[in-house]
Amino acid sequence: MRLEVLVSAVEKDAAALISQMHINTDAVVVNQCGGYAFGNIKTAGGCVKCFSMPERGVGLSRNTALLHASGELVLFSDEDITLDSDYRKKILAAFESLPDADMILFNVQVAPARRTYWNREIHKVSWRNYGRYPAYSICARLSSLRRANVYYSLLFGGGAKYSNGEDSLFLRDCLRAGLRVYAHTACIGKERERESTWFSGYHEKFFRDRGVLYHHLYGKLALPLSLRFLWAHKKLMCREIPVWQAFRIMRKGVREARGR
Repeated sequence: MRLEVLVSAVEKDAAALISQMHINTDAVVVNQCGGYAFGNIKTAGGCVKCFSMPERGVGLSRNTALLHASGELVLFSDEDITLDSDYRKKILAAFESLPDADMILFNVQVAPARRTYWNREIHKVSWRNYGRYPAYSICARLSSLRRANVYYSLLFGGGAKYSNGEDSLFLRDCLRAGLRVYAHTACIGKERERESTWFSGYHEKFFRDRGVLYHHLYGKLALPLSLRFLWAHKKLMCREIPVWQAFRIMRKGVREARGR
């Protein structure tokens, strides 16, 4: 199977980024910068298609990469990920061991404060646990994604109107379309620490955006799950804005998403 890495980047030199990320397979790099451009870069491991575009938004970037993808397997990645030298071998071995998998979510090392998951056993991903996984953990069969007609939201994520949540929405749509999603214990790379492109604190916009996201994720359960979320994370997130005030802000976000 041919593996292709789909990279979302902002204002980067493509050749330097390929080297920094240790990409040694085919890839598509979408670079959000000053103008439109296209070119190919040949590497020892394959061909990297490089697209530049002025429009902003991580969802738009990932969808553009998907549009131009041609590998049997596609691995989503970001500019701050350094892949292990044997990432291709690990990914192919995982898909060979799980022949019915449409998508596999891999481990990637991140700073402890940013870690939302770590797969300690191979298991099937369901509605109960899909919300913890970032895009850079996702590798999928391209034919499965196209058959399911799933894409990233343009409303959420860095550069979009609402700050984050596009990864959860994408995985929700994959499960809704009936794709078979697994979590795997193989670690394929690590994140280089940098300043977040979307997170600037637990302020009013954070909670309002989260309310909008919860409406899109959970529908009628958005409000009770908002309260559960705040109560579970109150020691971290509600130091400046109390829980009940944060809940009122999230409720405003839910109403905004409902159009009232």
